[in-house]
Amino acid sequence: MNTLIVFNHPYGGSFCGAILAAVERGLKAGGHKCRVINLDQDDFDPVMRSKDLLAFVGAGRAGEDALDAIDDQVREYKEHLEWAEHLVMIFPIWWMTTPAMTKGFIDKVIFPAIAYDMKDGRLVSRLSLRKVTVITTMNTPADIYREVFGNPLEGSLIKGTFRQIGIENIEWTSLSEVKQVSREQREAWLEEIERRFAKPVSL
Repeated sequence: MNTLIVFNHPYGGSFCGAILAAVERGLKAGGHKCRVINLDQDDFDPVMRSKDLLAFVGAGRAGEDALDAIDDQVREYKEHLEWAEHLVMIFPIWWMTTPAMTKGFIDKVIFPAIAYDMKDGRLVSRLSLRKVTVITTMNTPADIYREVFGNPLEGSLIKGTFRQIGIENIEWTSLSEVKQVSREQREAWLEEIERRFAKPVSL
């Protein structure tokens, strides 16, 4: 299966980086094709600038003909996204939500005439994605994130983005209290992630 990984963490030695390596090892062992977008290494500009907003409005009305104004980098990401059957997003949760580059990727790439079309008042996916997997790290306890803060990532990314464009097969692995848990627990998480990605994708 064609798997596109979108990775966002500025520190090369982060636990998110270890997760990325585990996912890549698993995919290789399972015979999956894999591409990686590393937003930090690409120095991706997450800001929705005036030309991007004009392209967004135009694409909603005129489709692909309005995409001439998008960044070359976004155009490259578009090609990767169109290739993918499985999208994997790996990033830390900061201040209860996504880092800026991940949010910018959603704003500038999950875009009309790239990721979806509007039909009869609904957003309809243009993509060949059969599954989306989200893997996040945070130091907040899972019950606090859910009960006190209302599980904001589920509302914004899972339901508010991917389900809204018609993708139902979404899996979110939330690794919490990462700094507080033992090294053995972190290693166990990585081993489980590697095993999971070596298997055929559950559809």
